[in-house]
Amino acid sequence: MSNYDVLFESVKIGPVTAKNRFYQVPHCCGMGHLRPQAHAAMRGMKAQGGWAVVSTEETEIHPSSDLSPAVEQRLWDERDIPALQLMTQSVHEYSALAAVELVHNGSHTSNLYSRTPALAPSSRSLDMIYPKQARAMDKADIREFRRWHKAAAIRAKQAGFDIVYVYAGHEMSLPHHFLLPEYNQRTDEYGGCLENRLRLTRELLQDTQEAIGDSCAVAFRFAVDQMLGVDGMQAHEEGRAVVEMLADIPDLWDVNVSGWANDSATSRFKPDSGYQTEYTKFVKKVTNKPVVGVGRITSPDMMVSLVKHGVLDFIGAARPSIADPFLPNKIREQRAEEIRECIGCNVCVSCDNLGVPIRCTQNPTMGEEWRRGWHPEKIAAAKTPQSVLVVGAGPAGLECALQLANRGYEVILSEASKHLGGRVVAESNLKGLALWRRVSDYRIYQLQQLDNVNIYLDSALNAQQVLELGIEQVFVATGAIWRKDGIGRTSRMPIEGLEQVAVYTPDDIMNGIVPGQGPVVIYDDDQGYLGGVLADHLSDLGHKVLFVTSASIVSPFTELTLEQKQVQCSLVAQGVDIYTNKSIVGVSQKSGHAGVELKCVYGGQDVWLACASLLLVTERESASPLYEQLQQLLKDDGTSMAMSLTLIGDALAPGLIADAVFSGHQGAQEFEADPDVVEQGLFKREMPSLNS
Repeated sequence: MSNYDVLFESVKIGPVTAKNRFYQVPHCCGMGHLRPQAHAAMRGMKAQGGWAVVSTEETEIHPSSDLSPAVEQRLWDERDIPALQLMTQSVHEYSALAAVELVHNGSHTSNLYSRTPALAPSSRSLDMIYPKQARAMDKADIREFRRWHKAAAIRAKQAGFDIVYVYAGHEMSLPHHFLLPEYNQRTDEYGGCLENRLRLTRELLQDTQEAIGDSCAVAFRFAVDQMLGVDGMQAHEEGRAVVEMLADIPDLWDVNVSGWANDSATSRFKPDSGYQTEYTKFVKKVTNKPVVGVGRITSPDMMVSLVKHGVLDFIGAARPSIADPFLPNKIREQRAEEIRECIGCNVCVSCDNLGVPIRCTQNPTMGEEWRRGWHPEKIAAAKTPQSVLVVGAGPAGLECALQLANRGYEVILSEASKHLGGRVVAESNLKGLALWRRVSDYRIYQLQQLDNVNIYLDSALNAQQVLELGIEQVFVATGAIWRKDGIGRTSRMPIEGLEQVAVYTPDDIMNGIVPGQGPVVIYDDDQGYLGGVLADHLSDLGHKVLFVTSASIVSPFTELTLEQKQVQCSLVAQGVDIYTNKSIVGVSQKSGHAGVELKCVYGGQDVWLACASLLLVTERESASPLYEQLQQLLKDDGTSMAMSLTLIGDALAPGLIADAVFSGHQGAQEFEADPDVVEQGLFKREMPSLNS
């Protein structure tokens, strides 16, 4: 008898039955209709990992909802069925249910491929950055839309799906647009009061049930709260009223909050697991149908509590299922300590926004199931039993050491500092990034369980010492350091006059060095996330912060992770002075005070800012001297030692923590592999058919 047995009870959803309470809700993955084999392999891995229900991403039902250049699924016509059958077959292989989220995005799409006019309840500008408007739907359009949706539902059944969605969430779909007054200013029976605005959703649910309800469950995905307070739909008012009016019509309620940035909130701004529960907990009190909810839930004990207290029937997950596709099996097998918990960084989300296959900071195999044949829990055994040295225990070194050990090699992990984790631990000490420490904690714990790993802290190695160890296989993961000269995106020349002011780098702040009295200018020419984090961090510590960036907004990379607005709002709320479109060209003195000279990147007026300290967030340099020295020693000494040197992580190419983890994993995966096989994986791709 396990405390978690309740999580493995079967649950009936209309005409189908889920084998347990783990439900991978619809989430985008950057594979979609362009990469059906990769998509099927990724979703199939979730089913293999124990998820009872595995869903697609948004699945377009008609060319008038064309999300290009975003890569989602399509069920435009019968030609799309075979690609989606790959996914349903992959999911069914492990006795899981396959769900499809049908969508028409209305004014949330610009139809750049189909070039058809976008549709909306009322005429309005498109949500996308494109100077075009959606046209108001007339009654004939509404009838056509219902026909398209019903036809897509029938095609979904033919493709083998067990659950078919009607989708009214994230302010991304026509049904949701009809529900919301800011989108719907109609005066006919589809506008005005809530009952009228809900009419289309009710019709879609009924149409879908009539078409396929005999064998497929009909799910309703609904955002109960827009997180806008009195300016939007609220869970305790119209959100609750919608559930009451439709209570037992759908076979399943999939509930969340809107928009997408709130539903997929980063841990930086929503650190608590189950953060959506306060908005969705009422739903089970209103309906007799099963309810699935989300909120980056990773704790098995919280899962049990949500079920036993009648809050949810299913534990919904998108990002936790990405970080660990085998989360359900690990709980069932009493291996909860082995779960790779989601850190809420939204690197996965950024990939969808970029139109590339999904990736994950915690799970470097995500998106590589088909292309490289990687498995999150399995890795090929060592070809030749031998010792391997990994120098550096940051994200790349930890992952590389762990996977080499899992393959069966004797691993020696050497770390120059007194602790493991490298930049992960350093960054996790900054405001809002505490959960990022899970990246190192997971790997350190796993390494500590293995008998074939020896870890040496406070053990800086020079090239001669490495040679003296006599280990022929060496991985160098020595990281990168932030530049102190101001070279970055805007300027490839050092900033003049830096000697006139106290200059710091992110490494200094993360190592506990605190700027002195007086204003601190943060110069963000990196344009990633860290400049904004440091501004928030130092401002919270009481420093007067002036934030200068060469970009037009603060931390533009965070637009991809859905948090840019929150980042900038947070700095504004803390009184941080923000100077955008400015590069620092020099440091000079005025009236006996040091200050920075700002030049507008577009040719506008120059500005001079007095400051006591300057924090440069510009660019990093690979800390690869050990690698270079080893190469030179091997060359100069003419040694007969056949040492294999592999540079990984930030020491190879500075990037995100996700990039470092991937590099470390790749190094371990490809060690002793056939180079031709490795190259084939790099070039493997899905080629489009030339059939029209």
